[in-house]
This record gives sequence, structure tokens and C-alpha cells, in this order.
Amino acid sequence: MTGVWLTKKKYSKYSDSWEHDHCELCNATISELENDLNEGYATDGDYYWICETCYQDFKERFQWKLRNAGDEP
Repeated sequence: MTGVWLTKKKYSKYSDSWEHDHCELCNATISELENDLNEGYATDGDYYWICETCYQDFKERFQWKLRNAGDEP
């Protein structure tokens, strides 16, 4: 995950059978549900997610690059 581009965005479930993801570092649940985190930082294609806390704690260590929502990869 070093040097990857991330986009901060609201979580949107992938399908009816895939309704949440987890932060890759702390395993926090990110979903559309009220009691979960509802946004985070996603890699291109929304495959990997990072929560806000882990993003702030590790952005320099992993040299993440932030892309604005709506920008092309």
C-alpha cells in the first residue's frame, strides 16, 4: 500500500451481497449502516479502504497520495 492514490469518499455498498468493507489497518467496519464508519479513503476501484484515523496516523509512513473525489485515476 506504499505510495498508492487514495480518494476520500462516502461508502456505497458494492452489491446486495457485499454491503461493507474493513479498514485495511485496524479492521474497522466501513458501510452505509448508522453504527459503522460511513466514509473513508479508498484505493482506485474501491478495493481497499482506510479509515480516517488510520489515514491520519499512517499517511506519511506509507506516502499516500490524495485524489479528489471525481478526479480520474
